[in-house]
Amino acid sequence: MRLWHQKLIPLLPRQQLLGQHRECCALRGKGWGKKHATVDYVFTHGPEWLVSYHLQVMDEMRRRGYNPDPVWGNPLWRGSTLGEDYWVDWKIIKMLNHSVVLQGMMIYPEHNDAYLRECIALLKEKNAPIDWEKAKEAGLYDTVESV
Repeated sequence: MRLWHQKLIPLLPRQQLLGQHRECCALRGKGWGKKHATVDYVFTHGPEWLVSYHLQVMDEMRRRGYNPDPVWGNPLWRGSTLGEDYWVDWKIIKMLNHSVVLQGMMIYPEHNDAYLRECIALLKEKNAPIDWEKAKEAGLYDTVESV
């Protein structure tokens, strides 16, 4: 279980991107609040943060021609078992998305440079088919080179 660094979402190979979507779906559903060392930081923030991150993942999926189930675009949706739940504050989601889109901020403060390097190292270790030149063009040059 892992939420890849937000800056890597547009660069993730198909397998990791679709896996990220499944991970977000699981966390939004019955996985919310369940302890897991790699994603425990997610639960220190409101669920709005996870929904905002998931919306970014789904935007990238659509950009690539994939069709995530539109029901996940509803921030209240928590999966077929739980259905809709008033667990999020729409104002916070709008604020987070505004900060991300217009100001280029990270949704999770834990998605810092050290975490970016950790994620890049893991992707390299898995031999994930990432276009590292494209990553450098995206402003990740120093990070990619240092790993």
